[in-house]
Amino acid sequence: MSTFREWMAAAEASELNDPNAVALATATKDGVPSVRMVLMKGLDDRGFSFFTNAESQKGLELKENPLAAMCFHWKSLRRQVRVQGTVSELSAADADEYFHSRSKGSQRAALASRQSRPLKSRGLLEVMVREYELAYPNKIPRPDYWRGYVLRPERIEFWQEGQDRLHDRMLFTRDGDGWTKTRLYP
Repeated sequence: MSTFREWMAAAEASELNDPNAVALATATKDGVPSVRMVLMKGLDDRGFSFFTNAESQKGLELKENPLAAMCFHWKSLRRQVRVQGTVSELSAADADEYFHSRSKGSQRAALASRQSRPLKSRGLLEVMVREYELAYPNKIPRPDYWRGYVLRPERIEFWQEGQDRLHDRMLFTRDGDGWTKTRLYP
């Protein structure tokens, strides 16, 4: 994880927008894959954390198949990091803490959104948000479906572009409480 922290610090210094943006791949229990961008909101001994609507496509897929993968790509640095592992839910306290750290507008949007479900019109969503502005002018309750997740890595691969396509690839595979490091061909 120390290498990832170093690479993330470099990305935070060089990437114009959202250095914590990551492609999150999930799959149904039958193995049908799906990928989308999310924002990594935390990194600790548990793994890589993100937050979403548990009733969204990704939330439903994670419930039936907790295996997932992430891919960070930092174009300005010519680097990427691929992560694979098992996803579990964070505690309600973790979800509450992060939810209430967001802007009130983002909190109301999360409350109004029925993520991944059909929406008749943008105007309907905007009306719902305005209704929540009136209903919750101060503290906004975190909806039960808005949760935090953590991907516990089993494999982390660091890729650095090299001249003449001689890229550097280092694979770290979890080995008990430690990691086994393997250099890969480009």
